[in-house]
Amino acid sequence: MPVSLREAAEDMRDELARLRHALHREPELGLDLPRTQEKVLASLDGLPLEITTGKALSSVTAVLRGGRPGPVVLLRGDMDALPLTERAGGPVTSEIPGVMHACGHDLHTTMLAGAAHLLSARRDTLAGDVVFMFQPGEEGSGGAKLMIDEGVLDAAGRRPVAAYALHVISSVLPQGVFVSRGGPIMAAADRLLVTVRGSGGHGSTPHHANDPIPAACEMVLALQTMVTRGFDVFDPVVVTVGSFHAGTADNIIPEEACFEATFRSFSAAAHERLLSRSVTLLNGIAAAHGLEVEAVFDAGYPVTVNNHTEAAFAARTVGEVFGDGRYIESPQPFTGAEDFSFVCDEIPSAFIALGACPDDRDPATAAYNHSPEAVFSDAALPTGAALYAELATRRLTHTP
Repeated sequence: MPVSLREAAEDMRDELARLRHALHREPELGLDLPRTQEKVLASLDGLPLEITTGKALSSVTAVLRGGRPGPVVLLRGDMDALPLTERAGGPVTSEIPGVMHACGHDLHTTMLAGAAHLLSARRDTLAGDVVFMFQPGEEGSGGAKLMIDEGVLDAAGRRPVAAYALHVISSVLPQGVFVSRGGPIMAAADRLLVTVRGSGGHGSTPHHANDPIPAACEMVLALQTMVTRGFDVFDPVVVTVGSFHAGTADNIIPEEACFEATFRSFSAAAHERLLSRSVTLLNGIAAAHGLEVEAVFDAGYPVTVNNHTEAAFAARTVGEVFGDGRYIESPQPFTGAEDFSFVCDEIPSAFIALGACPDDRDPATAAYNHSPEAVFSDAALPTGAALYAELATRRLTHTP
């Protein structure tokens, strides 16, 4: 009996762990990941792949040509780390001060490389082509958009019929359990930068100045009220002001007050309404106080929307490969954001989360992604590699 993809992935467990540990020891930030790119290229060396690297970023695009004609499927893994000092104390730790793979992208990269090995070994039986998208700059740099601009979706000569991405979670989910849903799966994220300008003066005589601080405080509270009174609770938005700065001393009225907020939304309609209503609100409060306000939106990632058909296909695949109880349908989206959204806007896609909490920790209390204490289990590596490979193999030969 031929070895299954899942069994073949388990046989690669030690090899996958070595690659993941090497990536974890030398994490890199943003779009320029030369050491990470070097490790990925080394891991793919000798495989029957057509490999190109990025111009504006340290990406790797690898195309596997199947032995039989058929469509194209894209598999994506992100590679960048976060500016955190690791305090996790796991089996392997970062050797780069102030940089850590706190979101598990080292696992994603390793899983995708593992899938490339699994599928290359079955190249002759593949009915179509597979594009492996090794992407830098997910953590705020929009690397997926840059790779699309550089042609990753056309790397095989024709567009993929489907795309899939995995993302590990260090808590909440038990190790080896998948979760996803059709429709919105991750939020849109935008940053609002507000500067309120007045005129400074002495704190003892505020009537001789035009104090921007009370107006800025009113704006912060009004934004919260706007969320609860201006938006449908069943099409939610989240507004959080995370930074507020004004003044230099207790008795000096400053000329400016500044704050920054993150905006999260789950539909295009709510997204557009959130941006326009916020500006109207801020302008109105500033005018009422006789102040000037500058509100600048830093556009982030759009809503990550899973294609319902592809999400259902991924759920069936998990059940057939790993058995009952390994897939959970999420009742609502996650409020984080993802630049795989740019792929979803172009290609029918599914974004799937995978529990990677170590067996000796309680998922309910373990540190979550982006924590300096987050720890991810190597046991998730063959699981993710096998699912990547199964999704590609099955999707090339079946229309969901």
